[in-house]
Amino acid sequence: MKIPTTLKHKPVIISENYENVDGRYAYNSDAKGLSLGLAQWNDRGKVDVSAKVWRYTGEKWSRQSEELPLHRVLDLAILICRAKLHFREAYRYEKLYDTETPVIDRVGLQGDAMTVAVCTDNEKINEDIKLFSQALSIDDELMGERLSTLSRILKEMGY
Repeated sequence: MKIPTTLKHKPVIISENYENVDGRYAYNSDAKGLSLGLAQWNDRGKVDVSAKVWRYTGEKWSRQSEELPLHRVLDLAILICRAKLHFREAYRYEKLYDTETPVIDRVGLQGDAMTVAVCTDNEKINEDIKLFSQALSIDDELMGERLSTLSRILKEMGY
Protein backbone atom coordinates (compact mmCIF):
# COMPACT_ATOMS: atom_id res chain seq x y z
CA MET A 1 0.00 0.00 0.00
CA LYS A 2 1.33 3.43 -0.95
CA ILE A 3 2.11 5.80 1.92
CA PRO A 4 0.32 9.13 1.45
CA THR A 5 2.50 12.10 0.56
CA THR A 6 -0.21 14.78 0.76
CA LEU A 7 -0.59 14.81 4.56
CA LYS A 8 1.35 16.94 7.05
CA HIS A 9 4.14 14.38 7.62
CA LYS A 10 6.31 14.47 4.50
CA PRO A 11 7.87 11.01 3.91
CA VAL A 12 11.46 10.92 2.65
CA ILE A 13 12.62 7.34 3.39
CA ILE A 14 9.85 4.74 3.39
CA SER A 15 9.08 1.10 4.00
CA GLU A 16 5.82 0.26 2.28
CA ASN A 17 4.08 -3.07 2.79
CA TYR A 18 5.26 -3.10 6.40
CA GLU A 19 2.20 -5.19 7.23
CA ASN A 20 4.05 -8.19 5.74
CA VAL A 21 6.80 -8.04 8.38
CA ASP A 22 5.01 -6.49 11.40
CA GLY A 23 6.12 -9.09 13.94
CA ARG A 24 3.42 -11.50 15.00
CA TYR A 25 0.87 -9.30 13.18
CA ALA A 26 2.55 -10.00 9.83
CA TYR A 27 0.06 -10.23 6.94
CA ASN A 28 -2.77 -9.17 9.28
CA SER A 29 -1.70 -5.71 10.42
CA ASP A 30 -3.22 -2.27 10.13
CA ALA A 31 0.34 -0.84 10.19
CA LYS A 32 0.84 -0.51 6.45
CA GLY A 33 4.09 1.42 6.31
CA LEU A 34 6.94 3.14 8.10
CA SER A 35 8.52 6.39 7.07
CA LEU A 36 11.23 8.81 8.03
CA GLY A 37 10.45 12.32 6.93
CA LEU A 38 9.74 15.91 7.80
CA ALA A 39 7.66 16.14 10.97
CA GLN A 40 4.08 17.33 10.87
CA TRP A 41 4.71 19.71 13.78
CA ASN A 42 7.35 21.74 11.86
CA ASP A 43 7.01 25.51 12.07
CA ARG A 44 8.31 27.95 9.50
CA GLY A 45 12.10 27.99 9.52
CA LYS A 46 12.33 24.93 11.79
CA VAL A 47 12.70 21.43 10.42
CA ASP A 48 12.51 18.29 12.55
CA VAL A 49 12.80 14.76 11.21
CA SER A 50 10.43 12.13 12.54
CA ALA A 51 9.54 8.47 12.19
CA LYS A 52 5.95 7.51 11.48
CA VAL A 53 3.97 4.28 11.62
CA TRP A 54 1.18 4.53 9.05
CA ARG A 55 -2.00 2.68 10.08
CA TYR A 56 -4.93 2.08 7.73
CA THR A 57 -8.39 0.97 8.87
CA GLY A 58 -9.37 -0.53 5.53
CA GLU A 59 -11.23 2.64 4.60
CA LYS A 60 -8.99 5.54 5.63
CA TRP A 61 -5.66 6.44 7.21
CA SER A 62 -6.07 6.12 10.97
CA ARG A 63 -5.64 8.90 13.51
CA GLN A 64 -3.81 6.25 15.50
CA SER A 65 -0.87 6.51 13.14
CA GLU A 66 2.09 7.46 15.31
CA GLU A 67 4.77 10.03 14.58
CA LEU A 68 7.86 10.25 16.81
CA PRO A 69 11.03 12.33 16.78
CA LEU A 70 13.98 10.07 15.82
CA HIS A 71 15.68 10.44 19.20
CA ARG A 72 12.54 9.03 20.86
CA VAL A 73 12.58 6.04 18.51
CA LEU A 74 16.18 5.38 19.60
CA ASP A 75 15.26 5.94 23.26
CA LEU A 76 12.53 3.32 22.88
CA ALA A 77 15.08 0.93 21.35
CA ILE A 78 17.36 1.54 24.34
CA LEU A 79 14.46 0.91 26.72
CA ILE A 80 13.55 -2.33 24.93
CA CYS A 81 17.15 -3.57 25.01
CA ARG A 82 17.56 -2.71 28.68
CA ALA A 83 14.29 -4.46 29.53
CA LYS A 84 15.30 -7.58 27.61
CA LEU A 85 18.64 -7.59 29.41
CA HIS A 86 16.85 -7.34 32.77
CA PHE A 87 14.54 -10.25 32.01
CA ARG A 88 17.45 -12.54 31.14
CA GLU A 89 18.26 -12.62 34.88
CA ALA A 90 14.84 -11.73 36.33
CA TYR A 91 14.18 -15.36 37.28
CA ARG A 92 16.54 -14.78 40.22
CA TYR A 93 13.90 -12.58 41.87
CA GLU A 94 10.71 -13.99 43.35
CA LYS A 95 8.64 -11.24 41.72
CA LEU A 96 10.91 -10.91 38.64
CA TYR A 97 12.49 -7.74 40.04
CA ASP A 98 14.18 -6.47 43.16
CA THR A 99 11.28 -5.09 45.19
CA GLU A 100 13.71 -3.11 47.36
CA THR A 101 15.36 -1.48 44.33
CA PRO A 102 12.96 -1.31 41.37
CA VAL A 103 15.36 0.87 39.36
CA ILE A 104 16.96 -1.40 36.77
CA ASP A 105 19.45 1.08 35.33
CA ARG A 106 20.27 4.71 34.70
CA VAL A 107 21.35 5.14 31.10
CA GLY A 108 23.49 8.22 30.59
CA LEU A 109 22.17 10.56 27.89
CA GLN A 110 22.88 14.25 27.24
CA GLY A 111 24.58 14.93 30.57
CA ASP A 112 21.80 13.29 32.58
CA ALA A 113 20.35 9.79 32.65
CA MET A 114 17.23 7.99 31.53
CA THR A 115 15.95 5.95 34.46
CA VAL A 116 14.79 2.44 33.59
CA ALA A 117 12.63 1.00 36.36
CA VAL A 118 9.81 -1.39 37.16
CA CYS A 119 6.56 0.58 37.51
CA THR A 120 5.71 -0.11 41.14
CA ASP A 121 2.81 2.38 40.95
CA ASN A 122 0.98 -0.22 38.82
CA GLU A 123 -1.27 -1.87 41.39
CA LYS A 124 -1.19 -5.13 39.40
CA ILE A 125 2.57 -5.07 38.76
CA ASN A 126 3.10 -8.59 40.14
CA GLU A 127 0.65 -10.04 37.58
CA ASP A 128 1.59 -7.70 34.76
CA ILE A 129 5.33 -8.26 35.03
CA LYS A 130 4.80 -12.01 34.65
CA LEU A 131 2.66 -11.45 31.55
CA PHE A 132 5.25 -9.01 30.18
CA SER A 133 8.04 -11.53 30.75
CA GLN A 134 6.04 -14.27 29.03
CA ALA A 135 5.30 -12.02 26.05
CA LEU A 136 9.01 -11.15 25.73
CA SER A 137 9.81 -14.85 25.79
CA ILE A 138 7.20 -15.70 23.16
CA ASP A 139 8.47 -12.91 20.88
CA ASP A 140 12.15 -13.67 21.51
CA GLU A 141 12.78 -15.02 17.99
CA LEU A 142 11.06 -12.05 16.31
CA MET A 143 12.93 -9.55 18.46
CA GLY A 144 16.20 -11.44 18.27
CA GLU A 145 16.18 -11.29 14.47
CA ARG A 146 15.61 -7.53 14.56
CA LEU A 147 18.21 -6.93 17.28
CA SER A 148 20.79 -8.96 15.35
CA THR A 149 20.04 -6.92 12.24
CA LEU A 150 20.28 -3.69 14.22
CA SER A 151 23.57 -4.82 15.75
CA ARG A 152 25.01 -5.62 12.32
CA ILE A 153 23.98 -2.24 10.92
CA LEU A 154 25.33 -0.39 13.96
CA LYS A 155 28.67 -2.20 13.50
CA GLU A 156 28.70 -1.23 9.82
CA MET A 157 28.18 2.37 10.96
CA GLY A 158 31.13 2.14 13.32
CA TYR A 159 29.20 1.89 16.60
